[in-house]
Amino acid sequence: MNNRMWTKHMDDVFRILSRFALAALLAVVFAIPANAGDREKAKRIHDRLAGVPPNDAVLLQMERALQGTEPSCSSYTLTGVDSGAECAAYIAMNDKNFYNVTLKNFAAPWTNRDQSVFVPLNDYIATVIGLIRDDEPFNELLSRDITYVGRAGVVPATPAANNNDHYAQLEANNINLRDELQPTQQSAVNNIPSGATAGALTSRAASEAFFIAGTNRAMFRFTMINHFCSDMEQLHDPALPPDRIRQDVSRSPGGDSRLFLNNCIGCHTGMDPMAQAFAYYNYDETSGALQYTAGAVQDKYYNNDLNFPQGYRTPDDHWDNYWRNGQNSYLGFDGSLPGSGDGAQSLGAELGNSQAFAACQVKKVFRAVCLRSPDLPDNAKLDQIIATFRGTGYRMKQVFADLAVHCMGQ
Repeated sequence: MNNRMWTKHMDDVFRILSRFALAALLAVVFAIPANAGDREKAKRIHDRLAGVPPNDAVLLQMERALQGTEPSCSSYTLTGVDSGAECAAYIAMNDKNFYNVTLKNFAAPWTNRDQSVFVPLNDYIATVIGLIRDDEPFNELLSRDITYVGRAGVVPATPAANNNDHYAQLEANNINLRDELQPTQQSAVNNIPSGATAGALTSRAASEAFFIAGTNRAMFRFTMINHFCSDMEQLHDPALPPDRIRQDVSRSPGGDSRLFLNNCIGCHTGMDPMAQAFAYYNYDETSGALQYTAGAVQDKYYNNDLNFPQGYRTPDDHWDNYWRNGQNSYLGFDGSLPGSGDGAQSLGAELGNSQAFAACQVKKVFRAVCLRSPDLPDNAKLDQIIATFRGTGYRMKQVFADLAVHCMGQ
């Protein structure tokens, strides 16, 4: 065999060996997620929840948790099947980035019409972060007289009803929200009666986005999008009574009554009786604050009232939930509640205590932690987590932990 032939032969040998080596390397790389040790599992849980790698001390804690030997696990309320992995998730959630980044980005799209994550920290987001941090019942997000603010003196600006400076400074100064957020009464900050507060619904951020101008239907629609995971088209029910549809909705749009009977009516029959809860609210652009006019319906409820003068003319803030009957009864409203009431606070309780609210929160956490939408094989686990969520006091940390464990090997 001459030198040229020998060289060609050796080149072929090396190419074959290289392919085998590459195949073996790829096999090892792709086998890691399925057969990862405790260290790799801990890293993945931490990355999913905090968005950053754990330091060595935290990684060791999480490894011990996975092995069932971490003493601090006794301080957590663990309800999952894999308590070691669940404890590791709770340890990961101690990282400040879980609050400053993960939860901030989780809640930010709920606070604006564009559903953008690129918005400043605000009172709505801070309240979501605080309720989750403190393991407070998350179903009270839409009804409680509560908001979260930075500890006194941590930034120069104080919480105010007419600007977002306090929260913008918390973010600009990279204040540790895990340690510095404190709960307070929203009524004291926004200068409205306690009975008129409704958690996130009456936050300054939501007011600026959804109570501004219009007819206050935007507040109801975006509450459905953000907390029922459904837009109005998905809740369309033309079979309900149209007696509470307001005067501004034409019964013959474009001169064709079929459009109203087949399209408009399906959304407004359910929306208008519930959006009446917001009759006393407005966002005042001049003052930059939420305006509440107790006992006096905002003029916006009478916009375009000549479109159909025989329609419903809003007299007060009394609301009724027509969706307790008909096709939307699957939303699972709480039978212990009356299904009607006065004002935003009682409506928020009606919505927050529903099966649909709980299911929506779990699905949103799934997408945030698992980085995808749930598939059919995930449904049984989701049902289990939803039941646990409702049965153990609507604790969102539990949901994050359970889903971090569920998606650990992905």
